[in-house]
Amino acid sequence: MASSRLKSRRNQEQGSKSSRIAIAILATIGLVDTGSITLDRWGLIGSLSCPGGMTGCDKVLNSPWGTIFENETLIIPLSFIGFLSYLILLSMAILPLILNKNLNKNNITRNTWWILFYSSCVMSAFSLFLIGLMIYKIQAFCFFCILSAIISILILFLSILGGAWDNLEQLFFRGILLSLSILISSLIWSSNVDPSLSIANNSSNGLPPPVLSQSNVEKIEFAKFLTAKDVAMYSAYWCPHCHDQKELFGRKAYENLNIIECAKDGYNNQSDFCDKKGINVYPSWEINGEINEGVKSLQELAEITGYKKFSNNFQD
Repeated sequence: MASSRLKSRRNQEQGSKSSRIAIAILATIGLVDTGSITLDRWGLIGSLSCPGGMTGCDKVLNSPWGTIFENETLIIPLSFIGFLSYLILLSMAILPLILNKNLNKNNITRNTWWILFYSSCVMSAFSLFLIGLMIYKIQAFCFFCILSAIISILILFLSILGGAWDNLEQLFFRGILLSLSILISSLIWSSNVDPSLSIANNSSNGLPPPVLSQSNVEKIEFAKFLTAKDVAMYSAYWCPHCHDQKELFGRKAYENLNIIECAKDGYNNQSDFCDKKGINVYPSWEINGEINEGVKSLQELAEITGYKKFSNNFQD
């Protein structure tokens, strides 16, 4: 009788081995998913093939909510945080399976179940919030983001079912509190990075609307190349096509372009200089002394200017 109780207690401490294996497999898929997005944003691999259309993936991944940190030399996309999270899940899933039996394995096993539950709970809540952003704010579909959300939720269910928990009520209570705190934090973060809130103020001051898309390293390097070659973009703050052109570069790359404001009521304008150049179409590009009118794809600009590092990572 005593040995039966001891065996039951051990089973509760260790949980389901098959659930751990399933979590490890799902976490590996998540690593590939988020790792591919991260490498793509860093310009280390070619363009990803997105089921349902590449435009939706680009719009979501290059949106202001797709990047945690960005400067001229470093970009930390949100997908990198996802990659690290899946790495933690994978480590916690397989750790008890590879431990030496002489170690205090039961305590380690129980602690890893808690880490699996808390981590997957945070990831699931945040993933559902991001899906809400995709639907209501960005209004685009990203297959990779949906896949990551599904994986997070499946891992959460496996951690609940496989953990052999003594008190499910306490588990659910903690999970609900943690999820609510993540959702509230996500709302605060989303509001802080939403540049559309400042558009009205900008236009009333003769400023163009903010560029919403994010830049990868290659786009920033290309913008610096254009400026070094004395390439200039003639723009007007109220011009929607000029804004479309800037969005192709992304926020950080756009900041490195030589942009000349031609609207007479535009902030810091050079309207007299634009008149001397005969600029009457916006945007217009001055390249090697010649004026090229209209929006240009990054591939076109690379070919016209002789940029030799052109690749698919421009992602127009």
